[in-house]
Amino acid sequence: MAKQKLIAELPVLQVRYPRHGESKLGTKPVRFKGGITGQRVQVQITKRKEDYYEAKILSVVLPAHNERRVPCKPFGECGGCTYQRMYYPEELAYKEEQLRVLFTEAGLDLSGFVLHPSPHDRAYRNKMEYSFGNAEKGGPLNLGLHRRARFHDIIDTSGCNIVDTDFETIRKATMAFYREKGIPHYNRLRHEGVLRHLVIRSSETRPMIVVHLLTSSQGDPLVAEYADMLQNLRLQSRLTGFVHSINDGMGDVVQSDKTRIVFGTPDIIEVLHGLEFRISPESFFQTNTKGAELLYEKAVAACGDLSDKTVFDLYAGTGTIGQILSRHAKQVVSVEIVPEAVRDAKANAKRNGIKNMFFLQGDVLSVLDELKDAPDLIVVDPPRAGIHPRAIPKIARTGTGSIVYVSCNPVTLVNDLAAFQAWGYKAVHIECVDMFPRTPHVETVVLMSRVDK
Repeated sequence: MAKQKLIAELPVLQVRYPRHGESKLGTKPVRFKGGITGQRVQVQITKRKEDYYEAKILSVVLPAHNERRVPCKPFGECGGCTYQRMYYPEELAYKEEQLRVLFTEAGLDLSGFVLHPSPHDRAYRNKMEYSFGNAEKGGPLNLGLHRRARFHDIIDTSGCNIVDTDFETIRKATMAFYREKGIPHYNRLRHEGVLRHLVIRSSETRPMIVVHLLTSSQGDPLVAEYADMLQNLRLQSRLTGFVHSINDGMGDVVQSDKTRIVFGTPDIIEVLHGLEFRISPESFFQTNTKGAELLYEKAVAACGDLSDKTVFDLYAGTGTIGQILSRHAKQVVSVEIVPEAVRDAKANAKRNGIKNMFFLQGDVLSVLDELKDAPDLIVVDPPRAGIHPRAIPKIARTGTGSIVYVSCNPVTLVNDLAAFQAWGYKAVHIECVDMFPRTPHVETVVLMSRVDK
């Protein structure tokens, strides 16, 4: 007979960044994902380690003193947000303390930082990727997000408060349209069906919304009829484009084998720091526009006076940071491995009349090997996994006096800062921006200076 798993009711004693709750069962630590300090939760022990237990939260028995009635209907079922039960100032203080513990335990003297609030803590997202599916086998078609801890269940996210009303209008109308037509969703286990994803993107600074429908090639999604329905919706903004893509890939990711523009333009135009950026459906762009503007403001300030300096922008993406810095620097060299991102960066630089920026398409490791003259300053904005371990010594060997590290993952950031410290660079200033309210994610800007000259 299988050994029955222990269920216990425990207090949440601490939550470490980003969502690692801790308690004690007897004298042994218990670790689980989620929770808020001060809650009392029911957990199931899933693994018994020598020094601690691993567990999962089954339910919240007693809320923490700083929790409130949740203003978001799908919260609890949806796997997106974590801190909907907190008032925003308390959420900021809570995340700031988690970051302070993370930095202190990593031996970094960064205790004087402040977590800057997002300009908007509701309806801040300019992009949503919804999935078609159902909440239970044989249930009605849903268009929404994955259920927490149950990846194959898709829940209706009506009442989500981090998206604006136009997103909800389009999502609900799409769900109703395809429910009426009886077109099946794509089954991720059997790889059968038609409807896969709906991506909605909007501009904060222009009246623009683009809808991107992704289906398999296994049936007719009635694109023309669906397009007519979209164009008759009453929106606060303006629907400027509709794109349909075929995706026959096995993975549950938003990707396109074949794309067709049904009407309008597929691109969104966004304005940051007075510069225009055209964003194609495949391009990465920060999902909180006003938060991104604040983040880049902190990055520019960290760079200091650039009037006679050459800046290298590594992991540049579509060149957003580099183009903002180009107005302050002598010249900026942008390095990015993805050809489509380099193409978009060049087009945006031309659109903005930027002439002191140069673009290199290639891997950071290779580009740094070919570098002849050291830049005055290097900006790095790597993906969540951080900087490749082989790239850190290459960056350090350039001899640049300063490095500005823009990070979307404080955990990999502290690891990379420790590696840079071994190469003679010390973190001297940090700014944190709460780019994604109600979630555990935080963006940081760190200035490092060379100390072994």
